[in-house]
Amino acid sequence: MTLAGSRAALVHALPFASCYVYSPSASDAVSARSRLFCTLLKEGDARFLAKCAARVRREALASPTLGDFFPCAGLLVPVPGSVPGSRGSPWIAARVAEALAHAGLGGGVRSALARSSRVRKSATAPSGSRPTIAQHYESMAWMLDAGAPDDIVLVDDVVTKGRTMLAAANRVRASLPHARIRGFALMRTMGFSTAIDCVLDPCVGEIRQRRGEAHRSP
Repeated sequence: MTLAGSRAALVHALPFASCYVYSPSASDAVSARSRLFCTLLKEGDARFLAKCAARVRREALASPTLGDFFPCAGLLVPVPGSVPGSRGSPWIAARVAEALAHAGLGGGVRSALARSSRVRKSATAPSGSRPTIAQHYESMAWMLDAGAPDDIVLVDDVVTKGRTMLAAANRVRASLPHARIRGFALMRTMGFSTAIDCVLDPCVGEIRQRRGEAHRSP
């Protein structure tokens, strides 16, 4: 079933949270540190992710708004990578979700979303060739037949515009029409020319879908 043909009410506005920021090309020293942080994140080192998850937990305890994203009953569901199947060790989003769970956040981890077909990787695709929300949606499948909770936290490593996160949310909604769905990305991109003041910058915001495109704020 396509996104447009889904019988479930579409997710047009997805609450999301993030803890760190990343500037891909700004020349200031803090932006350079953010790129190093992003590189370490993509490498998926367990000790590095454990430190990040511990910091997320501290920030969640300090902020009821951020803490609301990780209820005890909430299932952490990693956003799938761009290719079907598993290739060796868990992908980065799954490692982030596991680190968050080990830090005491959420109610466990299940890899309940999977790619049924390959899409182009957004990070390496030209801007006009990046997969759309609909393409992401159609390439995903929900893998739990029964027993899924009504509280889902989608987990990713880095969010840019939010197309993949919105597609994942709509794929969950198609199977669990009454579930509460939120998204969490450890890091968010802050544009291709925006300098940043600090790599640690927790936020709670929203990813909206308008005319088939994702718009993230902040």
